[in-house]
Amino acid sequence: MKRNYSAFAEDIPPYSGPKAARETHSDLKQLSAIPGHIYMRPELQILPGQRRFSKMPWLVPMLELFLPMSIGHLKEWGLSTVFVLAKNYNKLVHVWESVTAMVELWHPQTNSFIFPEFEATILLEELEIMLGLPRYQRGEELTISYTVEQINSWSILAYITTKKNDLYSMTSGMHVHLLPIAQWITSQCKQKTTNYTAIAKAAAICICGVILFPESDSAISFGNLSIIYSISEGMKIRQAVLGFLYAGLTSAALGGTFYGSVVALELWMGMHIQFWAAEDPNTECKTMLNHPLAYVGRRLHMSTQAWCKRLK
Repeated sequence: MKRNYSAFAEDIPPYSGPKAARETHSDLKQLSAIPGHIYMRPELQILPGQRRFSKMPWLVPMLELFLPMSIGHLKEWGLSTVFVLAKNYNKLVHVWESVTAMVELWHPQTNSFIFPEFEATILLEELEIMLGLPRYQRGEELTISYTVEQINSWSILAYITTKKNDLYSMTSGMHVHLLPIAQWITSQCKQKTTNYTAIAKAAAICICGVILFPESDSAISFGNLSIIYSISEGMKIRQAVLGFLYAGLTSAALGGTFYGSVVALELWMGMHIQFWAAEDPNTECKTMLNHPLAYVGRRLHMSTQAWCKRLK
């Protein structure tokens, strides 16, 4: 079935300047410009604004002390892009009004954004490209199996440290706190220890917790801790990252809190929709020419066929 996708016509570049960006941003806002709509009533907005994921002053200083051998492990596990995004996390600006507008278009039953004339969703293949995650090879899915075991956070964290005081400070309830882990990493790096693998595993928990599985500031769930830890065991986690984002979008669409990789969501929006903060032209926005992957040292290039294929 063909759908009209004139707004994404092939002759329109991914980003064609501030004027076009403002117009497209305005068009998106008009989708929600109906009486009583949550986007028109700030007192009812489901996303709590720019303070949802606050800046983390401990993150960048920790990563700047990181040792080359430990960085090598992160590269081996396919976390190079996540590492760079984390190092530049304090430079990223989330345009929450655009995220809110997209949440209002989210359909929980189809896991897709419902526009007036078409629908669109985030593909696993796109997630791999945007976040630099290890890619599946064709047919590899059939050979993948997962073992479901009871999650013991202490057994995972014990690979990092066996000191009970450290373990107690790192966990509470059903969550793991990232700040004590970051403090342990900082201490190890300053002491120039040779425990490179343990440092890399601890750093993976921190950077993935911030970029891929943000739930609340400086904390992740035991379940996501287990997923992140599996990266070092050779597991691929793109389904878990996308599923967690889907769940967060569904939660927000149903009136709950938003969680999941807002960086991935804004990268996806930057590929498909030209956003601009119309009220403040100086505010950074996520577009093909200005998004987190620019910090990797190159821009994200996708073919017209790739970024339009789901709209046909």
